[in-house]
This record gives sequence, structure tokens and C-alpha cells, in this order.
Amino acid sequence: MLNWINMVWKAEFPHIKLIFPSADPIQYTPNNGQVSTVWFDRQKISPFVPENLSSIDASATKLNELIQVEVDGGIPLSRIIIGGFSMGGAMALHQVYRYQKQVAGCFALSSFLNEGSLVYKNVENLQNKSSLPPLFQCHGTRDGLVLFDWGAETFKTLTNLGIPREFKQYDITHEFSKRGLKLLRE
Repeated sequence: MLNWINMVWKAEFPHIKLIFPSADPIQYTPNNGQVSTVWFDRQKISPFVPENLSSIDASATKLNELIQVEVDGGIPLSRIIIGGFSMGGAMALHQVYRYQKQVAGCFALSSFLNEGSLVYKNVENLQNKSSLPPLFQCHGTRDGLVLFDWGAETFKTLTNLGIPREFKQYDITHEFSKRGLKLLRE
């Protein structure tokens, strides 16, 4: 899928550089503590558990370093968009609305934030919300892992906090789809 994305987007947008970082393998509680390649640990897959901030912040540090490499290479933050799918989208929301508020935008595909997320608290406490990067979020209505209502509630909460946004829903399960990428591209 990543090769497909790179081919399609490079043909249409040759001036865009795409970077696809991978999460590090860590012990993942919902998988009985087995090592999994995930962005952060959590108690269970539910919007009603507290965030594991030490795990989220460890990944955020790695991502901040990748972003700094691009900035040091001459790409200003105002020309960078951060996004992801599922946990990657949750990480993107943390990255953009907690650490990298000067980027051009954020996208979250089939993604979520937990109830009481530090992202919500951080945005709520900002004085100037008008300069926050816009959010593009899509979610499948048949998503059985990150339920549609969870993604929609995340979007609603961010909207109520004043983040400029767009939300699209489509009839798919929890999958990285060409349709979602088409909506993002448009």
C-alpha cells in the first residue's frame, strides 16, 4: 500500500516528499503484553481508559526528531503535514496539537483520541486557537476496531475546541483504503 501511495502521489504532486515512519516494537498490553509494532501502549482498546502518556511521549520524541531533520534540511514547519492511520492518526493528533502547532495541517484516518485526552486539555488551554493547523479526518462507518462513534466523538470534541476541520465518512471497515486517500488528496 505504501508503494501505491508513493507512486500515485509522486505522479500528481512531484514536489511533495512523503515519509512513512514506523512505530518501534514495544510491549502492548491489549496483546497480552506481547511485543507489537505500535505507536503507544494502552490498557485496552477503548475510549474510556486513561492515555499512557509515557508511551505516547516516547513516540512523540522520535517523531519530533524526524521532523527536526526535515526542518534542518530546509523545509519549514509551515510546509509540513502530519497524519496517520488508526494509532498513527492518534499519534498525529498528539504530535500536531501538543508539539508541532506550526505545521500546515493534520490528518487522521480511522483514528481516535481517548476521553479526557491530553490533546483536548492542551487545545482547551490555548489562548490563540485561530492559528491551529486544520484537521482532515475520515472514518469508516463499519469500523469494528475503532468504532465509528469513537472517531466521530473525537472529531466533535476537537471541533468544539475550535480546531478548523473537515470530516468524511465512508462505508468501509478498519482499513487503509484508496477511497480515504482519494478524499485526503482532494
